[in-house]
Amino acid sequence: MGLLATATPASAADGTTAAATDPALRKPILVGANPGLQLFDTSGSCTAYLSTWQVEWSTHGAGNALVLWRPDGVRVVGEDPHLALWLADHFVRHFPELDGLPWSAPKFHRSPVQVRLDLASGLQARGGGIEVRMADVLDRRAFATDQFPLADVEHSLSLVIGPCGRAQARVDGRVQPGEISLGGTPNRPSSSAFLATAEVWRA
Repeated sequence: MGLLATATPASAADGTTAAATDPALRKPILVGANPGLQLFDTSGSCTAYLSTWQVEWSTHGAGNALVLWRPDGVRVVGEDPHLALWLADHFVRHFPELDGLPWSAPKFHRSPVQVRLDLASGLQARGGGIEVRMADVLDRRAFATDQFPLADVEHSLSLVIGPCGRAQARVDGRVQPGEISLGGTPNRPSSSAFLATAEVWRA
């Protein structure tokens, strides 16, 4: 019994450990869309990261939300704090765009968030003093991985991504400083402003 207890972690009883190592056992935790916009100054430092969420279903409910990171703090906007703060803490704070950047306790602002996303034309989203626009969709391609770590826990992610050639964010009426970063190749362009839809997270 001692050897069995050592070889089989208690968490395996509920499938937690197995799901972390076997993607086939992972279950959906969120279905929706999550466009992202990262802006940089002339030195290459990030001036802002804006994560737009249109959640059709999740383990924490459904609805729209905006998560804004800036050097002066994190603002989260939505009508449901349970959902919006989970999106910020479980997902956004662990995204690679924010790797190495300070993360402060999010400040929640209760406000309706309107999102209009179109893979043909781009994105318009607004709420709680934040407005984001993306246009000039450069490409549309599928992406999937079973190795997307969030807080050192592997998640599975699938989506359709659409890098955009133009984007702008306004915060409290002022245009957020910084520019998007464009790269890739003509056949596979990349951008720090991107649409992401048909998005499924599994854990």
